[in-house]
Amino acid sequence: MTVALFRLVEIESGRIFLDGVDLGTLGLADVRGRPNGMTIIPQDPFLAGSTVRECLDPFGQSTDLEITSALETLHLRTSLGLNSPIHEGGSNLSAGERQLLNLARALLDRPKVLVLDEATASIDGATDNLIQEMLRTRFPATTLLTVAHRLNTIMDNDLVLVMHQGRAAEFGAPCDLLEQPDGLFSGLVDATGAQNSAALRAMAQRKQEFDARSHLQ
Repeated sequence: MTVALFRLVEIESGRIFLDGVDLGTLGLADVRGRPNGMTIIPQDPFLAGSTVRECLDPFGQSTDLEITSALETLHLRTSLGLNSPIHEGGSNLSAGERQLLNLARALLDRPKVLVLDEATASIDGATDNLIQEMLRTRFPATTLLTVAHRLNTIMDNDLVLVMHQGRAAEFGAPCDLLEQPDGLFSGLVDATGAQNSAALRAMAQRKQEFDARSHLQ
């Protein structure tokens, strides 16, 4: 899906529309590198640029205040300044710091679509929780496409697609899928243990109740 979305390989048939625009009719620079367009945060965090500023704002489109605010939001301001050096690929930083910088860049880009490809798989729980909080609160106008194996990262998503043997097996709101006792998604949640399963189901229930209140308003 990501390969097709970012046109790493051109699709042989069908079309992908974003806000009514066929992505196949756009130039690659507009598809991949345009601010307020699409951004991806991969599983293995990689940074480009020799300083924090170049990494977060390679085209010079953000002010120092905006970049500093993004760093403060992700609790990086005390450890990294705008001119802090970035070694090749971010090798002088931890995996968590690299991933937080990727998220800071996404905050500055304000993308319409943000793809998270196992973005928190290789980082500690505290950093994962911080990233999840940022995703829930700082991207209100962004469509999040999350590839994940940690169920807690997707339980409050609007929709979940469950893959099985390379095919789409289930698709729907988390609460709806959990109501299927013999469903794949329900089984995955139950397999985490009784206590964790109850917590995950409660998270999905809170999401459903929040959506219901928002709809009434």
